[in-house]
Amino acid sequence: MALSREKVLDAALRLAGEHGLAGLSMRKLAADVGVEAMSLYNHVANKGDLLDGLTARVFESVPLPGPGPWDERLRALTHGLYTAFSRHPVVVRALATDAANPRSAGALKFIDAMFSALLDAGFDERGAARGYRSLIGLVFGAVLTETVGLSGVPDPSERAEPVVAWFQRSVTADGLPSLHRALPSLLEGDCLRDFEFQLDLVIGGLRASAG
Repeated sequence: MALSREKVLDAALRLAGEHGLAGLSMRKLAADVGVEAMSLYNHVANKGDLLDGLTARVFESVPLPGPGPWDERLRALTHGLYTAFSRHPVVVRALATDAANPRSAGALKFIDAMFSALLDAGFDERGAARGYRSLIGLVFGAVLTETVGLSGVPDPSERAEPVVAWFQRSVTADGLPSLHRALPSLLEGDCLRDFEFQLDLVIGGLRASAG
């Protein structure tokens, strides 16, 4: 089966998910797809192009909605991006650290669709840019919280007391009554329901602010 840029990028995306960005190398990628490392350069220019490309693949995987009310389109796009990033949280880390940018025509179509909905809502260009950044920031934060929150990945520093146990011991009803009351719900959070609640808040705020 002939190798293509898309197959190289999809393999890189899978390896990055399994081993992290630091564990993704051209040598490992070449071995995974069954070619010599130099053959990869027929499809990607360098490691930066590889990271940009795999990031773009995630943006391109989000379905673009058809005609409809601006808020429904915006909700579908934002929810779709959250779903795609939740499958590939390593991409959020790459974007947040500026290690990658989604440089492809397909990724730009997604961004254009977001701005189309915001402009249709009545925002001017500056307001649309602020709305776009608010929604992208919401998605980034939700995915990062889901993967590294209080009940997320193990503590890499191997502390004697897990962070959840420390919170439960330290947050007392007498000293921190409000946090103590909310702590069980904080620790048992449903990431998807939390995101949908947050998205309702942001879209509601955009609807109230739209011209």
